[in-house]
Amino acid sequence: MAMVCGTSSANELPDSSPGRPAGSGRLSVRAHKPTTPSAAEPHGSHPIGLDSGRDGVLYVPDSYKPETPAPLVMMLHGAGGAGARAIRRLLPLADAAGLILLAPDSRDSSWDAIRGGFGPDVTFIDRALGLMFDRYAIDPARVTIEGFSDGASYALSLGLGNGDLFSRIIAFSPGFVVPAAHIGKPLIFESHGTADEILPIDRCSRVIVPELKHAGYNVHYREFNGPHAVPPEIAKEAIAWLQGDGTAGS
Repeated sequence: MAMVCGTSSANELPDSSPGRPAGSGRLSVRAHKPTTPSAAEPHGSHPIGLDSGRDGVLYVPDSYKPETPAPLVMMLHGAGGAGARAIRRLLPLADAAGLILLAPDSRDSSWDAIRGGFGPDVTFIDRALGLMFDRYAIDPARVTIEGFSDGASYALSLGLGNGDLFSRIIAFSPGFVVPAAHIGKPLIFESHGTADEILPIDRCSRVIVPELKHAGYNVHYREFNGPHAVPPEIAKEAIAWLQGDGTAGS
């Protein structure tokens, strides 16, 4: 679905304080010691289990051990998509990197703030993350939000407003950043295809990235020759960046 790209207003966003309601885009949950540990064999793909309709999936790598907190990547799908499809982007890389993946479904065909304000998707994501933190040992310093297309726009928007939860943001071909209060300085990986026919690079990432950098964010930016997609080599580069110290912006 084509969408007119907008400029990021990240450099104009006021600081905020924790504990604000869903309408502000603030998430309340934080990683903690599991209170209801998962079953003895938690590995593999499972439904999140919060909704009988639009729900989502999670994936736990074979390397996961409850005594060793693991990194978590929450993955957000594009317009008209679902978590079961979105999770495929990083699934081939999850085991080697030891990543737990969480891919929720939006409440509607896309994320709430794309067409309006923050609301029911924030509430559902809060519940899904809370479930993960209750069941699995998650490293609080390695919680990442990732997305593609509309999901990337939402990942940037929600990630910038919750930098005290998400240490990193991965945005594959975003369209814009929803103006909202921001907290912290999460590290950012952003990529975009030079032949993107859905969200043209000149009106999207080539606008967003300079404004993010101007606002003081460390951004690793990668352009590639290709359409509106996440090529396997870009996904691999994003995971390599995720496993590094993230200090080398570009």
